[in-house]
Formats: sequence, structure tokens, C-alpha cells
Amino acid sequence: MINAAAGVLLNKLLSSFRKSIWAQVNKSSMLAPQENRVMALGEWEERWQEDRIGFHQPQVHKMLEDNVDKVVDGRTGVRFFFPLCGKAVDMKWLADMGHSVVGVEISEKAIKQFFEENNMTYSEEPVPAIPGAKVYKGSERNISLYQCDLFNFSSSIGGQFGAIWDRGSLVAINPRDREKYANLIISLMAKDCRYLVDTLLYNPELYTGPPFLVPDEQLPSLFGNSCDLKLLTSVDSLNERQRGWGLDYLTENVHLITPKSI
Repeated sequence: MINAAAGVLLNKLLSSFRKSIWAQVNKSSMLAPQENRVMALGEWEERWQEDRIGFHQPQVHKMLEDNVDKVVDGRTGVRFFFPLCGKAVDMKWLADMGHSVVGVEISEKAIKQFFEENNMTYSEEPVPAIPGAKVYKGSERNISLYQCDLFNFSSSIGGQFGAIWDRGSLVAINPRDREKYANLIISLMAKDCRYLVDTLLYNPELYTGPPFLVPDEQLPSLFGNSCDLKLLTSVDSLNERQRGWGLDYLTENVHLITPKSI
């Protein structure tokens, strides 16, 4: 006969198992409407050429402002990585604090606009390891922006980083490429890296993306084997632009992801 303590433990295990199964089923059902949605690199370049860049914010992102101390964590001169950086003003904001910034962006126009709009001069060099790629280096601040396909970038080219700010990258990557993306990000993380990622929750039946839905349940499957995850902030971010997409709710979540201690 199972004693009371064993029975309680068994019930807890069964409950945990049911929750795990439900999370997987729930995740699959949420991802299904967008799983085959693909944005080609050329489409992103077209958006920049045609100034269809409603995703760009002219001010420092509030989620970064609110959580930058948790990312910097008392360190100075942190190397920040910006995947799919666009012309984010966040990069200059961090560089002005004394941090260094490396970004990757497919649009040459976006990179040049970043330097021009911030009244910064820059140099331009080829990247021998990536045919056709260029790196633009700021003269006044320690900012280097690589113009290339993100998946052609690697730690052998840019090294590893003490911090990553992912405001519009994971949500822009084609859903079928997320495991590949997570593996790249993990490979770029130094042992003390603090990765801040901004994700969006909404009804994918109402909008095909991008930005794409990234369920909280998916993050552990992408990063959980080698990293610890912590939800820092969750806010209602629905505005008129998203209502125009047909959405009836939009939740913005910010997670802090750090390498597990060995």
C-alpha cells in the first residue's frame, strides 16, 4: 500500500507531468497559425528602402531603460550585441555610457542612417570571412555594425558578448528558424552574459506577423538547456497601430536569460 507521503509525491509528479504536456500542446496550438510564415531578407530590405519601418522607435526603448541595471549588473565597459539592430537609438545611448556595441543588420540604408542621424562619422570595411559583407565602425563611439545576414555572423567574427539586447530580433526571425537562432545567440554569450529579450503575445489567428508571436512556453525549449530564464516585466502594449492589424490584445514580455553556472 502506498503511504500518504508517497501518495502526495505521486500526485505532485502527475500534476507536473500534466502541466508539462498541456504546455507543449498549448505551445503547439499557439504556434501553428504562423509556423509556415516566411519573410525573405529582401522583404526587410524593401521595407527600409520604402521607409515602411513602423517598428523603429525614435527614442530609447522603455523596457531597456527600466532594466538596463539588471543587464549591466554593476559592470563597466560591457560589450553589447544587437541582433537585427536597424538604426536603434539604444545603441548610442549605451555607447554614451561607455559600453561598446556590435550590431548586425541586413539593410545598408539602416546602418548609414544610424550614423548620420546621430551625427557620427564612420569608416567602412569589408568582412573577409563573409563574402559581400561590410562592417561600419563609428569614429566617436565604440560602435561596429555589420551589414550581412545574421546567420552568417559568428563568434569567430565578432567574439562573445557580456550583454545582448534583443528588442525586435527573435520576434522578427521566421518561426521555423528559432532553434537555429537560439543556438547562434547562445554561441555569442560569454560566461557572464546577460541577455534581455523582448517578446510579444497576441492571438496569431488575427495577425500573421511580423512581429511574430513568441509564447513564454517556447523560451525554455529554446534556451533552457544551457540558460536560466527569468520574466522581468509584462505589460499591456496594445496601441492604435496594433489595433490596425486586427489585434484585440498585445502583451509585451521581457525576459532575462543568463548562462547556467557550471
